[in-house]
Amino acid sequence: MHRRHFLWLGTGVFAPVPGRAEPAAGLGAKLVVSARRQVGVTTVYDPAYVTLGYPGGDVPADRGVCTDVVIRAFRALGLDLQQLVHEDMAAHFSAYPKLWGLKRTDRNIDHRRVPNLATFFTRRGKKVPAAKDPAEYRPGDLVTCLVPPRLPHIMIVSDRHAASGRPLVLHNIGRGTQEEDRLLDFNRTGHFRWE
Repeated sequence: MHRRHFLWLGTGVFAPVPGRAEPAAGLGAKLVVSARRQVGVTTVYDPAYVTLGYPGGDVPADRGVCTDVVIRAFRALGLDLQQLVHEDMAAHFSAYPKLWGLKRTDRNIDHRRVPNLATFFTRRGKKVPAAKDPAEYRPGDLVTCLVPPRLPHIMIVSDRHAASGRPLVLHNIGRGTQEEDRLLDFNRTGHFRWE
């Protein structure tokens, strides 16, 4: 059971203490810690196609996109999404989106595309019902959404909360890895939990 820290607002209402971490357990906590370590390190949003080593390939640590936050966080758990997604796509290519006109897998970029990650997590049984109430999101949950006009995005739910009580998210939406109150800012398309 999580113990939350609350602040008395003097109006008969308690609110979670802003920026105060809610203790988390297990893999979700490790994902959050690993993603948070990227804040201040990954400072550039750079969607450039890069030829990567395999397995374990990565773009330079100072740059990347939203998926790179997730990929790097999973590597702290000993899980290489580059290899896992590539192997699953190679075996089940028809199950993955055909948004880029590819006829075969590309281990340099496949794992860095939000729709492919969402498909992989769904195929692994990690999809959970879409939560409308922010309180239903747990630290380490993955949330996919569409950023206007219709750009796919992925975020990791933090163990910290805004003054409103909403969980913060860790993501790279244009200024490097940040921890922000953006969970409800966009049309959410998927909710995943790696347990």
